Amino acid sequence: MKALTELLENKGMGAVTVPESASVATAIRAMYESRVGSVLIPSASGMPAGIFTERDVMRLCAEGKTDFEHMAVKDYMTTNIILGKPEDRVHEVLILMTEKRFRHMPVVKDEQIVGLISIGDLVKAKLEETAQEAQVLREYITS
Repeated sequence: MKALTELLENKGMGAVTVPESASVATAIRAMYESRVGSVLIPSASGMPAGIFTERDVMRLCAEGKTDFEHMAVKDYMTTNIILGKPEDRVHEVLILMTEKRFRHMPVVKDEQIVGLISIGDLVKAKLEETAQEAQVLREYITS
Protein backbone atom coordinates (compact mmCIF):
# COMPACT_ATOMS: atom_id res chain seq x y z
CA MET A 1 0.00 0.00 0.00
CA LYS A 2 1.16 3.49 -0.83
CA ALA A 3 2.43 6.08 1.59
CA LEU A 4 1.06 9.63 1.67
CA THR A 5 4.28 10.91 0.14
CA GLU A 6 3.47 9.03 -3.09
CA LEU A 7 0.03 10.63 -3.25
CA LEU A 8 1.51 14.08 -2.66
CA GLU A 9 4.11 13.53 -5.40
CA ASN A 10 1.31 12.77 -7.87
CA LYS A 11 -1.11 15.40 -6.59
CA GLY A 12 1.42 18.08 -5.88
CA MET A 13 3.06 19.21 -2.69
CA GLY A 14 1.84 22.19 -0.75
CA ALA A 15 -1.57 23.31 0.37
CA VAL A 16 -3.78 26.35 0.00
CA THR A 17 -3.21 28.55 3.03
CA VAL A 18 -4.49 31.82 4.44
CA PRO A 19 -3.02 33.75 7.38
CA GLU A 20 -4.69 33.76 10.80
CA SER A 21 -5.46 37.43 10.26
CA ALA A 22 -7.54 36.69 7.14
CA SER A 23 -11.28 37.10 7.09
CA VAL A 24 -13.64 34.19 6.62
CA ALA A 25 -14.53 35.74 3.24
CA THR A 26 -10.86 35.59 2.19
CA ALA A 27 -10.71 31.92 3.18
CA ILE A 28 -13.87 31.16 1.21
CA ARG A 29 -12.51 32.98 -1.86
CA ALA A 30 -9.22 31.07 -1.59
CA MET A 31 -11.12 27.75 -1.54
CA TYR A 32 -13.27 28.81 -4.49
CA GLU A 33 -10.38 30.09 -6.60
CA SER A 34 -8.25 27.00 -5.91
CA ARG A 35 -11.20 24.62 -6.29
CA VAL A 36 -10.53 22.94 -2.94
CA GLY A 37 -12.68 22.13 0.08
CA SER A 38 -10.40 23.53 2.75
CA VAL A 39 -7.62 25.96 3.53
CA LEU A 40 -4.91 25.59 6.13
CA ILE A 41 -4.06 28.36 8.54
CA PRO A 42 -0.37 28.10 9.42
CA SER A 43 1.11 29.38 12.67
CA ALA A 44 4.16 31.65 12.71
CA SER A 45 6.34 28.53 13.02
CA GLY A 46 4.84 26.95 9.89
CA MET A 47 2.84 24.26 11.66
CA PRO A 48 -0.93 24.18 11.03
CA ALA A 49 -2.75 26.30 13.61
CA GLY A 50 -6.07 25.24 12.12
CA ILE A 51 -8.08 24.31 9.09
CA PHE A 52 -11.14 26.00 7.63
CA THR A 53 -13.42 23.81 5.54
CA GLU A 54 -16.67 23.84 3.62
CA ARG A 55 -18.26 22.28 6.70
CA ASP A 56 -17.20 25.32 8.74
CA VAL A 57 -18.90 27.59 6.19
CA MET A 58 -22.11 25.54 6.38
CA ARG A 59 -22.04 25.64 10.19
CA LEU A 60 -21.68 29.44 10.15
CA CYS A 61 -24.58 29.80 7.72
CA ALA A 62 -26.75 27.47 9.80
CA GLU A 63 -25.98 29.61 12.86
CA GLY A 64 -26.95 32.77 10.95
CA LYS A 65 -23.41 34.15 10.96
CA THR A 66 -22.89 35.47 7.43
CA ASP A 67 -20.97 38.74 7.73
CA PHE A 68 -17.90 36.91 6.42
CA GLU A 69 -15.90 40.04 5.56
CA HIS A 70 -15.86 41.07 9.22
CA MET A 71 -15.22 37.66 10.76
CA ALA A 72 -11.63 36.52 11.43
CA VAL A 73 -10.93 33.00 10.19
CA LYS A 74 -8.89 32.32 13.35
CA ASP A 75 -12.10 32.59 15.38
CA TYR A 76 -13.97 30.00 13.29
CA MET A 77 -11.30 27.55 12.09
CA THR A 78 -11.09 24.02 13.42
CA THR A 79 -8.08 23.82 15.71
CA ASN A 80 -8.36 20.23 16.92
CA ILE A 81 -6.76 18.68 13.82
CA ILE A 82 -4.98 15.41 13.28
CA LEU A 83 -1.72 15.69 11.36
CA GLY A 84 -0.33 13.12 8.97
CA LYS A 85 3.26 12.25 8.17
CA PRO A 86 4.59 11.53 4.66
CA GLU A 87 5.34 7.92 5.62
CA ASP A 88 1.78 7.21 6.86
CA ARG A 89 0.06 4.51 4.84
CA VAL A 90 -3.02 5.28 2.75
CA HIS A 91 -5.16 2.49 4.22
CA GLU A 92 -4.35 3.54 7.81
CA VAL A 93 -5.22 7.19 7.13
CA LEU A 94 -8.41 6.17 5.32
CA ILE A 95 -9.52 4.17 8.37
CA LEU A 96 -8.64 7.04 10.72
CA MET A 97 -10.49 9.65 8.66
CA THR A 98 -13.54 7.40 8.42
CA GLU A 99 -13.59 6.63 12.15
CA LYS A 100 -12.99 10.25 13.23
CA ARG A 101 -15.31 11.64 10.51
CA PHE A 102 -13.06 14.26 8.91
CA ARG A 103 -12.17 14.77 5.26
CA HIS A 104 -8.92 16.76 5.12
CA MET A 105 -5.57 15.98 6.74
CA PRO A 106 -2.53 18.25 6.71
CA VAL A 107 0.70 16.38 6.10
CA VAL A 108 3.68 17.71 8.03
CA LYS A 109 7.41 16.96 7.86
CA ASP A 110 10.04 18.61 10.04
CA GLU A 111 7.32 20.83 11.50
CA GLN A 112 6.43 22.27 8.09
CA ILE A 113 3.31 21.75 5.99
CA VAL A 114 4.18 19.61 2.96
CA GLY A 115 0.67 18.99 1.69
CA LEU A 116 -2.95 18.25 2.33
CA ILE A 117 -4.65 14.92 1.69
CA SER A 118 -8.40 14.62 1.23
CA ILE A 119 -10.51 11.55 1.67
CA GLY A 120 -11.13 11.73 -2.08
CA ASP A 121 -7.38 11.40 -2.71
CA LEU A 122 -7.31 8.31 -0.50
CA VAL A 123 -10.35 6.69 -2.14
CA LYS A 124 -8.84 7.30 -5.59
CA ALA A 125 -5.56 5.66 -4.53
CA LYS A 126 -7.43 2.69 -3.04
CA LEU A 127 -9.49 2.23 -6.22
CA GLU A 128 -6.33 2.32 -8.36
CA GLU A 129 -4.70 -0.27 -6.12
CA THR A 130 -7.77 -2.54 -6.31
CA ALA A 131 -7.86 -2.25 -10.12
CA GLN A 132 -4.17 -3.20 -10.33
CA GLU A 133 -4.70 -6.21 -8.06
CA ALA A 134 -7.66 -7.34 -10.18
CA GLN A 135 -5.56 -7.05 -13.34
CA VAL A 136 -2.76 -9.16 -11.81
CA LEU A 137 -5.29 -11.80 -10.78
CA ARG A 138 -6.87 -11.86 -14.27
CA GLU A 139 -3.44 -12.31 -15.84
CA TYR A 140 -2.59 -15.08 -13.39
CA ILE A 141 -5.83 -16.94 -14.08
CA THR A 142 -5.43 -16.73 -17.86
CA SER A 143 -1.79 -17.85 -17.85
